[in-house]
Amino acid sequence: MGVRTRLRGGSVVLGSAVLAVAVASGPAMGADQWRPRPGTLFLSDLPKTESWRGAQVARGWGDAYDCLAGWPAQQPGINVWNRDFTTAETAFAQQKVVAFATEAEAIAFADAARKNYTACANGPQAPGITATAFDHGVVDVEEGATLQGMHTVNANLPERPDFNYLWGVGRDGDTVTLVLWSSYWGEPPVTAWKTTLRTAVNKLY
Repeated sequence: MGVRTRLRGGSVVLGSAVLAVAVASGPAMGADQWRPRPGTLFLSDLPKTESWRGAQVARGWGDAYDCLAGWPAQQPGINVWNRDFTTAETAFAQQKVVAFATEAEAIAFADAARKNYTACANGPQAPGITATAFDHGVVDVEEGATLQGMHTVNANLPERPDFNYLWGVGRDGDTVTLVLWSSYWGEPPVTAWKTTLRTAVNKLY
């Protein structure tokens, strides 16, 4: 699966990058052993530049992955939550939270996710699309967080050629959160999204 979006105006498909991280399934990951859900973002935690609407937090990975193909190679079936956020027209956001059996698994997953996001812009693109990757730096929170981004230009869509992505990855102990933003309108809210990412990690526990 390549990059895709569910925003109005159709989907954008870019080159895929494989997320090769093995997720072990020990006793703590048994089918009937859901942990209490970590804290998640509220609508009020998102940048105020948009009028956001949010679905309820749901168990599972959700159905939008923004670049993470093979998500992941071995999916843990439990202790995974997601929530989608949308605006009237232009922006889409999503939080994913994954609680692992061990901190080592969480570290491996976070590292693999960052590598895969980097590969999104460096890999082959669909015809007419050029992509540029951005490293927006580190957010000092708990065990650390990073914000990456990508800007694409689609020559086949002259009326709306530009698309921006922000990909936040943060960890607190054995739990990882991904905080994703995408839009075809305007500049990415890098500073504001760092604040949202920091909030997301702080709210896990």
